[in-house]
Amino acid sequence: MSTLGPDKNDDVLRRFYGVIPAGGAGSRLWPLSRAAAPKFLHDLTGSGSTLIRATWARLEPLCAGRTLVVTGRAHAGAVRAQLPELREADLVLEPEPKDSAAAIGLAAAILYHRDPATIMGSFAADQVITPVEPFQAAVTEAVHTAAEGFIVTIGITPTHPSTGFGYIRSAGALAVPGAPHACAVAQFVEKPDEATAASYLEQGGYHWNAGMFVAPVDLLLKHLEASEPVLYAGLMEIGAAWDTPGRAEVMHRIWGSLPKTAIDYAVAEPAAAAGDVAMIPGAFGWDDVGDFAAIGRLNAAAEVSNLTVLGEGARVYSENASGIVVTDTKRVIALIGIDDVVVVDTPDALLVTTKAHAQRVKSAVEHLKASGDTDVL
Repeated sequence: MSTLGPDKNDDVLRRFYGVIPAGGAGSRLWPLSRAAAPKFLHDLTGSGSTLIRATWARLEPLCAGRTLVVTGRAHAGAVRAQLPELREADLVLEPEPKDSAAAIGLAAAILYHRDPATIMGSFAADQVITPVEPFQAAVTEAVHTAAEGFIVTIGITPTHPSTGFGYIRSAGALAVPGAPHACAVAQFVEKPDEATAASYLEQGGYHWNAGMFVAPVDLLLKHLEASEPVLYAGLMEIGAAWDTPGRAEVMHRIWGSLPKTAIDYAVAEPAAAAGDVAMIPGAFGWDDVGDFAAIGRLNAAAEVSNLTVLGEGARVYSENASGIVVTDTKRVIALIGIDDVVVVDTPDALLVTTKAHAQRVKSAVEHLKASGDTDVL
């Protein structure tokens, strides 16, 4: 792990609090990732560390002892086991999922009531980032930029014309002390078609939106109040009660009635339109591990077998085959004369597809849900 940490004399960085939203079932990684064991609880890189543990480790040098995790009640035990350092007051359990605006907004409301001068940074639990040093440098610049009154996103330099991510269009450099790479944001752009994405790369000035936000909590909440007043009011009431004996009663009474919306719609896009959003370009490798093809990218295939194999004690035979095998059984898997295959073997469900069709795994999950086969979801 990096030894990078905040300068002891840096008052701005001492205001920084990390937030890790840990939600979503990762349905494109079914049957490995499920509602009870989503992808952030798995080691998908062969590093020996789960994705949430790796996220915590990246942030720890910047905000030691100041990290809050937002997750579902069903994952409380697993998250506590993964992050034994996490304070109980900093574990926020959602009774039911309400999308990212509620999760990130509640973290902001809790931190605001503790200290309204807090700068929070939200980083999803299920992303793979390497190396950590440039990531930490970008976050440090983002904190300094946020201190100047901006909601800051970290944009990822696109490596190909992806249609799976939203884009951020930059609009010129900003003069921010401690943040030489800070630039203004003109707009957030929805996921484009392939031709449009290719034009973005050709034009330049576009970055992938990885959903990383660093912001003064008061500014984030100001925009949330303007665009989603009902959500704002509910979250502020919960935040005010969080560190009191009334927490459970207030959470139970309010959470179920809160509207569902994404943080991009509720905060980022209107803030960008108001000129309140800045961006730090991220000069590091980033992957949201969106499907099994991503696991192939992140884990090198063995030279002998031409396969990427994940699973302790995996028993795999291959002949003239290539692709990815993920297994948590002791069953022998034999692959002969098949290219770019994806095989995911679990005790109660088997997936067989190809890298090219990996994004379509979600449709199988939707079919199983519709047909009532929820025992494997």
